[in-house]
Amino acid sequence: MKKITLAVMAVAGLSGLATALADTSDIKAANNQVGFQLVSTNVDYTETGDGVLTPSGTLDTEKGAVPGYALSISTMQDRWLGNDYIEAEYDNSSGNTEYVGGLIGPPATPYGSAVGTSGATLINYSARYGKGYMVRNEFMLTPFIELGHHEWDRGANYGEIYTHNYFGIGALGQYSPVSRLVLSANAMTGSTFGSYITVNSGPGLNGFSGALGNSSLYKVGAGADYAFAQDLHGEIGVDYTSFNYGISAVYPVGGGFVGWEPDSKTNYTTVKIGLGYGF
Repeated sequence: MKKITLAVMAVAGLSGLATALADTSDIKAANNQVGFQLVSTNVDYTETGDGVLTPSGTLDTEKGAVPGYALSISTMQDRWLGNDYIEAEYDNSSGNTEYVGGLIGPPATPYGSAVGTSGATLINYSARYGKGYMVRNEFMLTPFIELGHHEWDRGANYGEIYTHNYFGIGALGQYSPVSRLVLSANAMTGSTFGSYITVNSGPGLNGFSGALGNSSLYKVGAGADYAFAQDLHGEIGVDYTSFNYGISAVYPVGGGFVGWEPDSKTNYTTVKIGLGYGF
């Protein structure tokens, strides 16, 4: 009888320990907070020619880490469908990238003949809605839809501003292996729309504005949230985003010049670290 009693107590103890170590309530707590993060976005931009208006191959690249900050708010409550998840984010980064390209001329020079530093300001807005499904006591899966806006104020030439909107569908997975700690991973696929460029004028260059081609957009990320206290959270994370800008139309501008923007590909890798206030 004594052995049986000890065995029952051991099982009960392990069960209580498992409950203390892993609980969906920690996930919901991580999803109800206001956050402030320091961010660093690594820019990897490549512009390519079409072989007609410009030489084929790489025209110019911009690479480098741009520092900034981000603000976020998220909530998960039983409003409409149960475990309704709403998140909104804003981030603003400003710094410099390394520019490698060529002179537009005349005469034009090949890629690699011009190297310098280019200013960069990155601004993003996004909003997400999803519904969480408890897969196990310590794991939650939340399919979501997302809308967002991106702006890149590029310092090349006399200044160029690229903007686009996007929409996508994805899923957020959250796992609480121990009490207070929540690990997360998310993936999204979507499309840009309303892509646009404004090129500023300067000596020897007439500016223009026009639409750019849209493309598929992909985003993946991972992060961790630790609750130091009921209302104080520490956060770290990394996000990767990839999209293209398609070739623009040819725009007639004054002085006999032609305004035109080639194809390009953009990859962003953003690292975040910050604090959150739970509610």
